[in-house]
Amino acid sequence: MLKYELIPAQLLHEGTVTNDNFFAPHTCPEEVVLWTHKKAYYDKLVQQTLSASEQRRIGFPQSPQLTQRELVITQGTIDCCHFAMQHGIALNVAGGTHHAFADRGEGFCLLNDFAVAANYLLQKNLAKKILIIDLDVHQGNGTAKLFEHKDEVFTFSMHGAHNYPFHKETSDLDVPLPEGMQDDAYLDLVSIHVKQLIEKVQPDFAFYLSGVDILETDKFGKLKVTVEGCKQRDAIVFNLLKQHNIPCTVAMGGGYSPDIRTIVEAHCNTFRLAAQLY
Repeated sequence: MLKYELIPAQLLHEGTVTNDNFFAPHTCPEEVVLWTHKKAYYDKLVQQTLSASEQRRIGFPQSPQLTQRELVITQGTIDCCHFAMQHGIALNVAGGTHHAFADRGEGFCLLNDFAVAANYLLQKNLAKKILIIDLDVHQGNGTAKLFEHKDEVFTFSMHGAHNYPFHKETSDLDVPLPEGMQDDAYLDLVSIHVKQLIEKVQPDFAFYLSGVDILETDKFGKLKVTVEGCKQRDAIVFNLLKQHNIPCTVAMGGGYSPDIRTIVEAHCNTFRLAAQLY
């Protein structure tokens, strides 16, 4: 959790952003959450009645503070969508909780913020075709399942083939990666697939999960991408979306390098690039 405090502090310290660039979201309303998640599951989160096995699957012990945090993060992603429509891009310092399903959480994810925000855009007629670009090292299994029968949302996940979750769902496009993949091969795939998907899907809005657990230093990632390669990945995605005038909401996703400074630097690069390009 420490990175969520250090990222904005570093960006402010170096002058990449000012306090005026930040916003503080409120709590996501129940009605909006229920456009994506089942009421029985939502009630368990709010009433603190998750079973021990459900808590183990999530990876956190339940608490009112944790549920409130997740509701705020989810609203933050929705708010980012409105800012992205105005400015081209907006970034959530947290978010990217792509392992949450309609009726359960897992993998440190309680609510699926991208899915809730995507359904919000569709319900409000703010978008007609949405592309979710998930480049976290772990497959966006919850996101894939939530949208498996929804043509308005195209799910793309490029992830470690032999990494969590070990049972993969089926995204609209899955690109499993072998262990040990390095910068050049990785970046080639990002460029090819994102470019092709923009042309094929023709989205009017995009979500980008910019997980930094692809780094060679990551404890769980199993890839060999450098910090510079991770930065180039973000540049490829941002440049392609900007060229096609597609507004984008970004969430940070995972990052588990032993040195917190590596995680913060890689995440801050995402913000720095957004500030430079937009």
